Amino acid sequence: MPLTLKVYQAFDRELIAEVPADDAAALDHKLSVAAKAFADRDAWLPAHQRMAILRKASELLQENRDRFAMMIAREGGKPLTDAVIEVTRAIDGLINAADELRNFGGKEIPMGLSAASTNRWAFTTKEPMGVVAAISAFNHPLNLIIHQIAPAIAVGCPVIIKPAATTPISCVEIAKLLWQAGLDERWCQTFVTEDNTLAEAFATDHRVAFLSFIGSAKVGWYLKSKLSPGTRCALEHGGAAPVIVDRSANLDVIVGAIVKGGYYHAGQVCVSAQRLFVHEDILTAFTDTLAAKVATLRVGDPTLKETEVGPLILPRETERVASWIKEAIDAGARQLGGGRMSETTLLPSVLLDPPEDARVSRLEVFGPLTCVYRYSELDEAIRIANALPYAFQASVFSSDMAVALRAAKRLDASAVLVNDHTAFRTDWMPFAGRRQSGYGVGGIPWTMEEMAEDKMIVFNHGS
Repeated sequence: MPLTLKVYQAFDRELIAEVPADDAAALDHKLSVAAKAFADRDAWLPAHQRMAILRKASELLQENRDRFAMMIAREGGKPLTDAVIEVTRAIDGLINAADELRNFGGKEIPMGLSAASTNRWAFTTKEPMGVVAAISAFNHPLNLIIHQIAPAIAVGCPVIIKPAATTPISCVEIAKLLWQAGLDERWCQTFVTEDNTLAEAFATDHRVAFLSFIGSAKVGWYLKSKLSPGTRCALEHGGAAPVIVDRSANLDVIVGAIVKGGYYHAGQVCVSAQRLFVHEDILTAFTDTLAAKVATLRVGDPTLKETEVGPLILPRETERVASWIKEAIDAGARQLGGGRMSETTLLPSVLLDPPEDARVSRLEVFGPLTCVYRYSELDEAIRIANALPYAFQASVFSSDMAVALRAAKRLDASAVLVNDHTAFRTDWMPFAGRRQSGYGVGGIPWTMEEMAEDKMIVFNHGS
């Protein structure tokens, strides 16, 4: 019998579909097809064709926006309103990759600067690196895929994309749109499996030139250690994003942004606002305002337009988050809100002063929870914020420019958002984790650079 992968609705665990899955033989065939496509340099697609395909795919995705949004809401559990935004970003991401090709090129290397370099003209060109193996995550089942395959297509790399086993439908469907837009299947293939051993074989195969991995730090660093010699990679992991709230901050203005950053997609975002360090002078007012706002969030079926917070991706994730919260409460933290709606849906909550050694303080929660900690001295809050082995995006809310600048300079993060939440992102900006949070730089133009290599050509025009 053919292999299949069962896909369930995140909210109520209803079976959506059975998607054809791949075995070891299928993987070997797909890697062989991709490697042969890359080896045939005469068949490489010119830039204008790659641009046209990406633009056509964007148009097709626009026509299918609502269909894709509902897929995301069903298989991934993202509220429909946010799912529409994800598709809209993906539509623009395809255009972003096409547009970037207008400025994607080499440069002249100065010659004649020494006697030995006279009568020479040198310049660099951009070449695709080779076969890209992309492993994606469930929480943005379309837009993360776009961030991995659109840069590969733009620079001319054959790409094979493995979606998360819980959310394969969006991936399979966007590949079909790219083929419909005129891309030969050799240049973009899907690899569907829930077999971790097979996924490792995929990532570490000698035919892979570049691994793009989005997922847990444990898996990402393990795969990096196993890569075939010469294979390059980009790893996007998570963190436990810190937010500093200065006493000068206008609570009526900022709390809405913090709630969005902390509870968007039920907190299942790698830069979700998790650790809120609040000045003791405004702690009570902030906590009351935050708890009141969180209590108004509409929780439930993500396919309904009014839903603001949906489920976690799997029942075991609900159990994990609930156990972490209980651990913190048992150790002295106070919970505001919370509870459970279903086996996959937790009601949003706030924890006050969980211990520093509690898992909610040390690890990425990936659930509908924020933790509030009091501070009196800014530098002490920054020290604690920087104390974890993760560093991704951080925020500071302040009306005092000196405080904002001090925090921006001293927070250990690849990006510091001033008066905005940690989950802010545009698809053309650099997006990178530091230390255990990642390796390499994401963002469509930046990924294109990572998937390409410079080749220098030197003409001796004096001979």
